[in-house]
Amino acid sequence: MEENDINIPKSSKNVTAEDLGVDEIVYDAINVDVIGFGALNVDKLYKVGHIAEIDGESFIKGEEESPGGSAANTIIGLSKLGCSTSYIGKIADDEEGDLLEYNLMINDVYLTNLIYAESGNSGKVLGFVSDAGDRALYVDPGVNDEITIDEINPLNVNACKILHYTSFVGDSFNAQKELLKILNDNVVLSFDPGMLYVKKGVEELRDILERTNILLINETELKILFEDYYKEKLNCSDDSELSFRDLAVFIRDDGIDTVVVKRGPEGAYAINKNDDEVKIPAFKCEAIDTTAAGDSFNAGFLYSYLKGYDLAKSCTIANWVASKSVQAIGLSGLPNLEELEEFIGSL
Repeated sequence: MEENDINIPKSSKNVTAEDLGVDEIVYDAINVDVIGFGALNVDKLYKVGHIAEIDGESFIKGEEESPGGSAANTIIGLSKLGCSTSYIGKIADDEEGDLLEYNLMINDVYLTNLIYAESGNSGKVLGFVSDAGDRALYVDPGVNDEITIDEINPLNVNACKILHYTSFVGDSFNAQKELLKILNDNVVLSFDPGMLYVKKGVEELRDILERTNILLINETELKILFEDYYKEKLNCSDDSELSFRDLAVFIRDDGIDTVVVKRGPEGAYAINKNDDEVKIPAFKCEAIDTTAAGDSFNAGFLYSYLKGYDLAKSCTIANWVASKSVQAIGLSGLPNLEELEEFIGSL
């Protein structure tokens, strides 16, 4: 496969630690490849016989606890693949905050951009899963949904190559929009909206979409967010149907450099501003836990983008990383750099 001549921004990679007046350790913590900015919470999953109705009762049969958050999962995946990473998130002085901080630290994610709240509680998601597989989720975002723009260091953010956005439940969405106003043009913005932001609609997301360089979105969310928008914009009839490819092309034509549609078992579709267009099948595997499949895909794709790989190779690697992830619980199946390099060598 040939590789595209992709222009990866150099940012402050041209600036040395001596120029900044800091030691090498601090320099490395500031000057990372990718910074994530999105939900950061502890997932508390309870197994129950059935989901209780109003005034009903059910019994807890087991429980699991693990750190979560879409952007955090992607950042940890990138770190495992050898990329230098950091995370914009906010935690409180509680057990959940300690776990979130520890999880980032042991996965070699720099804590330079982590914000420590003086009061409140860290984010958590309470999930109840029945024997039949039904789910009920209750989100308490805590202090992570109270991030303000003055708590974010713009020098750190503008030193990275890629800034990766995912969704928040509440007010930190405003901080994401405010950050765009001071974001250097040479920082690539990657955006995976997730269902929370998809429900906001195109108009509410317009500021982010207009700055986005790489859109990473699954097929269901793509249709919900963009189909009616483009039907109205293009004066299509109500009974007409726009395919995922139609929508991806329209989005690309409206200014997003690279549009990647994650199609689950059907693989991935992508198109970019150079008119490269690919459909890459998924890898066949026995899926145990698909919760972080999309986040793992994002890690594989952004790793490939940093390497300058072409669209086909990038989606192939992303599909492979996702396939490894779903064969284990949580993030335990994420591959490391050695495993990835072995796979790339087989292409």
